[in-house]
Amino acid sequence: MASISWFSCVHVRPTLCNFTPSQADKGPSLLASLEHHHQTKSCSLSSNEKGSGVNRRQLLLHTAVAIPAFAVPNALALSDVSEDVRVYTDDENKFKIEIPQGWQVGNGESNGFKSITAFYPTETANSNVSVAITGLGPDFTRMESFGKVDEFAQTLVSGLDRSWQRPPGVAAKLIDCRSSNGIYYIEYWLQNPGESRRYLYSAIGMASNGWYNRLYTVTGQFVEEETDKYASEVQKVVASFRFI
Repeated sequence: MASISWFSCVHVRPTLCNFTPSQADKGPSLLASLEHHHQTKSCSLSSNEKGSGVNRRQLLLHTAVAIPAFAVPNALALSDVSEDVRVYTDDENKFKIEIPQGWQVGNGESNGFKSITAFYPTETANSNVSVAITGLGPDFTRMESFGKVDEFAQTLVSGLDRSWQRPPGVAAKLIDCRSSNGIYYIEYWLQNPGESRRYLYSAIGMASNGWYNRLYTVTGQFVEEETDKYASEVQKVVASFRFI
């Protein structure tokens, strides 16, 4: 399995999907709605091959996250650490993350190469945090395989920006980026014409499952009008992500 270099890249429309408890109750019908936001196809990734810049951009664009088609609360993976926070532990995928008490968990199906887990408030909201895991080729051995954090962040955000089109499309702007302990942290916003600005916080890291490396993309998002209510919570959840 160490030679795997093919996986499903998600080409994301500028409008991100919003995952709410009411959608979770609809089960498989949510998958149909996701198809209006995402187009999936296979692409080969190699940091050494000719044209690798295009393939890297395709990979980076998957960080604007697709939310799982099913909401399956996994109580066994949750443990209370305080009155306000619970820890979600994924022993299979080797990560843990702290979420507010009362938030729900949704798990997407995994084929061994990609897994998506979403965390979202019980009440209807446009805010959530998700963890997407994607398999990588053998020549992607550390985050620097994609370039330094500044280059990585600029590629991600510039790949999403369509404000230069006529008529203008989605606008995207990088706010901040940094690297810490092998994880790239990126803060940016997206805004479709006539719609609310959406803020995104991502923590992106790499780890091996024993056979091949995988890219972990933790993305939290909230809309501008929910800033006071959810911004701090979303940022704390993303910052709490750890490999185990």
